[in-house]
Amino acid sequence: MSTATTTTRRVRPGVVVLWVAQVVLAAMFVMASLPKLTGDPVMVDLFNAVGAGQWLRDVVGALELAGAIGLLVPRLCGLAALGLAMLMVGATLTNIVALGASPAIPIGYLLVAAVIAWFRRESILAATRGLVRR
Repeated sequence: MSTATTTTRRVRPGVVVLWVAQVVLAAMFVMASLPKLTGDPVMVDLFNAVGAGQWLRDVVGALELAGAIGLLVPRLCGLAALGLAMLMVGATLTNIVALGASPAIPIGYLLVAAVIAWFRRESILAATRGLVRR
């Protein structure tokens, strides 16, 4: 007679919290990207106020959407979080310098993305290992 053994895989609470944060941040960036990509008049006016042209609106919207998708892909989530954090540095500076607006929202997104990137640093290193020659 054989005894059946079952192995249960324990999921650590920190891993669950990290994935929840990634999904929530991805949703936020999808919601932020769509008005830019669809040419919402508010976004058109905002990017006119920045003075860089509408091409920047398209690029920012595409980067936000790509980052949101990347947050949901295990191999890319660290790089996506890092890229979104860098994008939010630019958004923070744009709010302060060009728009004279509060940087609170981009700083909040920046902090969440930076925390995700920190906890996903091993995936960032793994993804970039092939890019760096020794």
